[in-house]
Amino acid sequence: MKSKLPFLWCLLPLLTMTNCERPASGDDIDAKVEALLKQMTLEEKIGQMTQYNGFWEVTGPVPADADAQAKYEHIRKGWVGSFLNVRGVENVRTLQKIVVEETRLGIPLIFGSDVIHGYKTLSPIPLAEAASWDLEAIEQSARMGAIEASAVGVNWTFAPMVDIYRDARWGRVMEGAGEDPYLGARVGVARVKGFQGDDLAAENTIAACAKHFAAYGFAEAGRDYNTVDIGTTTLYNIVLPPFKAAVENGVRTVMNAFNVLNGVPATADAFLQREILKDRWGFQGFVISDWASGKEMIDHGFARDLEHVAELAANAGSDMDMESYAYVTHLKALVESGKVSMRKIDDAVRRILRVKFELGLFDDPYKYCDETREKTLLYHPDHQAAALDMAKKSIVLLKNDNQLLPLRKDQPRIGVIGALANDKTSPLGSWRIGSDDSTAVSVLEGLRAYSANVSYAKGADVSVGPVSFFTNVSINETDKSGFGEAIALARRSDVVIMVLGEHGYQSGEGRSRTKLDLPGVQQELLEAVYAVNKNIVLVLMNGRPLAIPWAADNVPAIVEAWHLGSQSGNAIAQVLFGEYNPGGKLPMTFPRSVGQVPIYYNYYNTGRPGPKQDVFWSHYSDESNAPLYPFGYGLSYTTFNYSNLQIDAADNKNIKVQVTVTNTGARAGEEVAQLYIRDRVASIVRPVKELKGFEKCYLEPGAAKTIAFTLTDQELGFYDATGKFIVEPGVFDVMVGPHSQEGLSGSFELK
Repeated sequence: MKSKLPFLWCLLPLLTMTNCERPASGDDIDAKVEALLKQMTLEEKIGQMTQYNGFWEVTGPVPADADAQAKYEHIRKGWVGSFLNVRGVENVRTLQKIVVEETRLGIPLIFGSDVIHGYKTLSPIPLAEAASWDLEAIEQSARMGAIEASAVGVNWTFAPMVDIYRDARWGRVMEGAGEDPYLGARVGVARVKGFQGDDLAAENTIAACAKHFAAYGFAEAGRDYNTVDIGTTTLYNIVLPPFKAAVENGVRTVMNAFNVLNGVPATADAFLQREILKDRWGFQGFVISDWASGKEMIDHGFARDLEHVAELAANAGSDMDMESYAYVTHLKALVESGKVSMRKIDDAVRRILRVKFELGLFDDPYKYCDETREKTLLYHPDHQAAALDMAKKSIVLLKNDNQLLPLRKDQPRIGVIGALANDKTSPLGSWRIGSDDSTAVSVLEGLRAYSANVSYAKGADVSVGPVSFFTNVSINETDKSGFGEAIALARRSDVVIMVLGEHGYQSGEGRSRTKLDLPGVQQELLEAVYAVNKNIVLVLMNGRPLAIPWAADNVPAIVEAWHLGSQSGNAIAQVLFGEYNPGGKLPMTFPRSVGQVPIYYNYYNTGRPGPKQDVFWSHYSDESNAPLYPFGYGLSYTTFNYSNLQIDAADNKNIKVQVTVTNTGARAGEEVAQLYIRDRVASIVRPVKELKGFEKCYLEPGAAKTIAFTLTDQELGFYDATGKFIVEPGVFDVMVGPHSQEGLSGSFELK
């Protein structure tokens, strides 16, 4: 066994150039990368481009299976650059020790994992976090996830997902920031900063990964992994801006997508990966495929076999292969035959090594293997407090007729109905690979911390049978045996809190739906309870917008509580009892009917926008065009007034917009003032409105604040069909208000 990194001796002159008390500069790292690259064989270079999933109990005996044995030998030869789904200090140290002390060059591994909304302590799902419109809190949430993940040896997360999407049927809407590219970019950048911090070499930061490049969120019919077919103006103006923002703010890795775009699978799309990402944007990190997305090109009908997969993906700029085994099996022969150039191999390896140097893995390969941190940081009280803060900020009040909410703490006879109210696992949501079942605070637990007058009846299960990350949720479509108990409780209650919605694993990857209503028998339960007690507070737990027109018409109070993570019950209880005044705003439009989907606020006008007296305009014959709840919408326990909109266009490069927001109610609260614009006439049709600024402000009763926005070329311009950014003169409309469908309006002319 070797006790030191073998290649350190040949790099010693370069390593001594760096003061150990300061981070290595980019030039220092580039010099080290080039020196190491010269020492590497072709097999070792290809190894850096290969990522394996954890395939055996690494602290146990060497696997006997032939395939696993071959992978193990690859590790010992230095033919593996990364692992995913290997977690825990002991496991990470064991693997790292093999590559550092037994391989020829001792190049450390990078360990990746899906740290999507926390590791052990879970924040709300990302879509819920986006509803907070609180960038500082979102950054802190990602910071918490990075601290816990790095404590178990993980130094790379496959997050944030910055896909933009408009179809709530798609299960992965829970994993991103919603339908708007401006909000999506701001949220994505906040999460990148949270994961990576100010110093990527610190022991508690991890490399972030912007995914899925590109257009994965536009899967046809909302069906996961499905084909994407969009125009270039949508690509440049809607899909790409959050990725570009992530790159400009230093994201170290990018993951390509499963889908076909313009007839080409993203993993083999040189236009996306080389021309746009690496050339136009100057991205210096590396690109990783999604799970086996390379091999899936055979099913797409784009690649003949695995050798062809390796050729296509490597030439297109996919730097690291996750679980296709294409590079490790075929790339050497492809280079030797000239089908893949050594220049492209070196470019990929250079990028991967650079990130490893930036993480500090060459200085200390075991820096993420601290047992004390592992024992003390998981489920840390500070992280629980941060998760609670994030959860409260993520809640959206959709309806509150007659000020039914907040409840009084001495409120007598509170009935709580719904299986989700007493569930400690479902509120954790999807993508919680590192966390533990039954660790969420249930709604019932949270409510009972405030009141002794709470009684509970399940009413009906949401799901039946076992539930796991790898299987579909079986929905209860028939069992109503608990209805009687729930109805009886409703009759003797003064107010009924009904907790309904989706199981936490009913959204996420592979969880597309054709219906957006309350799953199973829950709608029947809601109507049965309403028949005996109309004083209902509906608390929704869900990972996507739901179509709930009956509830919107009949139920007096509706709270969108998403899947809020570890502190779900406490956050919901604090909102329901008025300890916290909700200020969340929807990051995604809620439809009236699934037939309206895809539905989004920043649409193009048609040539027949209507409404008209006859039928010959763009509309439905059986439903309104309007959403149930629009993008940016959310109520409060107080009220806010917008006044004194001023637009100063004297400086043609810096258009000043001001508005005064006043708290006109009796409670302190937060409001998100939102600025939208419309370019009335352009060389390419522009949306009816586009979000171009927002500010969240806290106001005491009677207090007012003047909020100022500045519109520059960046906000006023757009991309043409070739990807060229242009700013055109003309008249622009401006709207500032509480959501996308309401506000003060004005206009100015850009000259």
